[in-house]
Formats: sequence, structure tokens, C-alpha cells
Amino acid sequence: MPIGHLGLNVPDLEVARAYYERLMPALELELFLSDADQFAYRPAGGKPGTFLFVYRALSAGDYSRDRAGLQHVAFMVRTRSAVDHVHQLVRELGSEVLHEPRHFPEYPQPYYATFWLDPHGFMLEAVCHHDRP
Repeated sequence: MPIGHLGLNVPDLEVARAYYERLMPALELELFLSDADQFAYRPAGGKPGTFLFVYRALSAGDYSRDRAGLQHVAFMVRTRSAVDHVHQLVRELGSEVLHEPRHFPEYPQPYYATFWLDPHGFMLEAVCHHDRP
């Protein structure tokens, strides 16, 4: 059964909103809803896939991908050039890049990806599972 949606709590919703407004179109996701306490993106053009909801955190606390809980979120893109484009965009957004775009031979092939941190420390990934340039 596919995953319908994921939800992330963030300490500063407006910082997250500005960041994801720029990022999500490059990942072929479009705005689904937006109000004072949340926003969400869905696959663009009516395509099937997982929605991403972002909520204002109600309790203070730091996120760590090293503790129990969410480790990272991977977004599948259609081409290696899309991975490269996302990488360039996240650099423009000032994100900390953890892994430059490259082939990852330790994962089932083909696997071309880049990894970075969003403004709240969530590790994100853009990955292409095809050999399309």
C-alpha cells in the first residue's frame, strides 16, 4: 500500500514555507494547501504519489536524524540532470550539502543522488533511479 502523506513539524513555519516554495517545483511537486498553521505539497499534474505536509511545531525541541524517528526524506526525480538542477538550487538557497550529486554504488543501481539539509536540519535527497541524463 503506498504512503499517502508524510508530515513534518518545524519550529518556524514561515522559514519553511519560503524554503519549500522555491524547492518543491524543482521536485515536480505543487502546492496543495496553505494556511496559518500548515502547508502541503502534492505531485504535480495529478500524478500519483506521496503528499508532504509541514506543520508548525507545538512543542520546542531540536530535530536529529541520528535519534529514533525520521532519518531523511528522498524525492525521486526523472533524470540525473534533475538531480543536478536540485543540487544547484539548494546551494542557491544556502542549504548545507551533505553529498554532492554522484552515483552511489553501495545502493541498488542505478542510483544517482544528492543529499542536503533543509533550514531545520531535515536531511533531504533528490534521487534518480534511471540512467537517463
